[in-house]
Amino acid sequence: MNPKFLALAATLATVTAIAPAFALDLSLSEAEALLVRQNRELLAARRATEAAGADIVSAGARPNPTVSINSASIDPSRTGPGPLNRKPIDTTFRLDQTIERGNKRELRIGAAQGLERAAQGDSLEVLRQQLLGLRAAYFDLKLAQERVAALSENAQLFARTHAAAQVREKAGDLAPADVAKVRVDYERAQNDVRAAQAELSRTSIAFSYLIGAESEAAQLRASDPWPTERIDTTGVEQAIGQRIDQRPDVRAGQARVEAAERQRDLTKSQRTRDVSIGAQFERFPGNVPTNTVGVGIAFPLLVGNDYSGDIQRAEVQRYAALDALAKVRALAGNEVRRAAADLAAAQDRLARYETSLLEAAQRSANAAEFAFERGATSVLEVLDARRTLRAVKLEALAARAEHAKALAAWRAGLTGVEDLPR
Repeated sequence: MNPKFLALAATLATVTAIAPAFALDLSLSEAEALLVRQNRELLAARRATEAAGADIVSAGARPNPTVSINSASIDPSRTGPGPLNRKPIDTTFRLDQTIERGNKRELRIGAAQGLERAAQGDSLEVLRQQLLGLRAAYFDLKLAQERVAALSENAQLFARTHAAAQVREKAGDLAPADVAKVRVDYERAQNDVRAAQAELSRTSIAFSYLIGAESEAAQLRASDPWPTERIDTTGVEQAIGQRIDQRPDVRAGQARVEAAERQRDLTKSQRTRDVSIGAQFERFPGNVPTNTVGVGIAFPLLVGNDYSGDIQRAEVQRYAALDALAKVRALAGNEVRRAAADLAAAQDRLARYETSLLEAAQRSANAAEFAFERGATSVLEVLDARRTLRAVKLEALAARAEHAKALAAWRAGLTGVEDLPR
């Protein structure tokens, strides 16, 4: 095969892989804005918050009055013809209203408001988690893009090496077996590019779901550069002490404790008897007087149920809410500590690649390639140098992605309610 044709084909493959026909470049901030508007998990969490708000309205409702109409003393032998209001029928019109005592309505509203705050905290925690997942997916997408670019460049370099090997073979300076070795690495490089393109496609699909843009998955491209910020993680315990109570999951746990306390007080208030007050108008034609009025009051006697079991259960639920809050705090602290450790390790690893490994591997490969094209080195040496450069480049890309995701996890671990977009 013509060496020039091989080099041209590799170049075209590289351009095709790196530049889709209709690329939609997205910065991380633009992707986050799309997530806030379109993420399905976040929309579902917001519905739960709306439902909790409706529960406050229900909790504030007062008991409805009851109207009753009763007729008695009906004697069929005496009713006979004539107007209904003249018949000797004892008819009673009654209105009853339950009056709540013991601050029950206010306690119900307080418990419902606590649960609404908990639902809001849950919704913001979903947002925090989805933002963290989005940032990880964004940098996975960038990693996949740059892997395609790096492997395409590697394939192009192997095409040049293969072309140089063919030239030397024609000149009688290289054995056919050595050319075959170069050919194997060239074909493997092409396969690597195709596998990287498939991985890019899978990563794009996963990323597009988070921002609700599945139909544009093939065109989405991460345009932000790799983050270069370095964080001092030695003060992790101080950061936890200052920020942990601002996290939405901890806020939600605190709201549930408050709601459980109001619910306990509400249950205790059941021992304060509600009363029902009634008023009635009674009409009995033929009786003297014909029209009479009356009033009444009713209240329960706590002789069979004094709500002891309900009160005990409400107290247990309060302790369960306190236990859940302590668990959330502990898990949140451990999340931050783990993120700090991961970030410190990622920063160290990335520094080694950027300060020495990449440059040394590139110099070695360039020197080997230059020497091979001039017949001053063997096929095995240039192939080994090229493989080393490929491996170091891919490892450096993985280190950049690892650092970017570790940085995102560290920031997410310390994200408070006020830091989240709405």
